[in-house]
Amino acid sequence: MNFPSNLKYTKEHEWIRVEGNRAYVGITEFAQGELGDIVFLDIQTAGQDLKEGAIFGTVEAVKTVSDLYMPVSGKVLEVNAGLDATPEKVNQDPYGDGWMIVVELSDPAQVDSLMSAEDYSAMVG
Repeated sequence: MNFPSNLKYTKEHEWIRVEGNRAYVGITEFAQGELGDIVFLDIQTAGQDLKEGAIFGTVEAVKTVSDLYMPVSGKVLEVNAGLDATPEKVNQDPYGDGWMIVVELSDPAQVDSLMSAEDYSAMVG
């Protein structure tokens, strides 16, 4: 499994890539593998300020629907509109074209409390 070292991870299987005061958020390769073929994403939180741990949307796979959780507090600036037509990009490229939202960080220090790639890899075994 691939867990890029430049990302931080949550126990709920989201990843975050910080670029200045903004961050890209998606789900990990492990999570998409556990879900199976992703067929739909429902993310209606653009423009909203959400707290760390809040649900920012759902991901629907063939057999299940799963909530998506904010890894940090912030304002959802953008939702990846490309996933509307091709949700399978989350399966194909979870750390690239499969990103889900861009967030403006409320408290950048929260990122420091997230797991490193090494810690996340140990957690998922």
